Amino acid sequence: MSRHHAAAVLLAAFALAGTGGSAAAQDAGKGKQLYAKNCLHCHGRNMVTPGTVAYDLRQFPEDDKPRFEASVTKGKKNMPPWGDKLTKEQIDDLWAYIMTRGK
Repeated sequence: MSRHHAAAVLLAAFALAGTGGSAAAQDAGKGKQLYAKNCLHCHGRNMVTPGTVAYDLRQFPEDDKPRFEASVTKGKKNMPPWGDKLTKEQIDDLWAYIMTRGK
């Protein structure tokens, strides 16, 4: 592999990595807007619950996205189902925001 070819491969890898990080930040931003519109009332500003029975989303396990998706889609305990109101992409955006822990 020539130096120019190797440099091109590395440059492409950095460009792809940068795109992924940017997309994740955009998703969290969209998720924050969705959260403010749909979740803040029960789960609190910046995910600090206002003393209600709502789950503290800052404590949600990072490795349990399927549980989050099921809870949002189907509802759980006092939480109503949102599966008919939010798209898969919107739920993914909410997940990205939840992973910021409200920051």
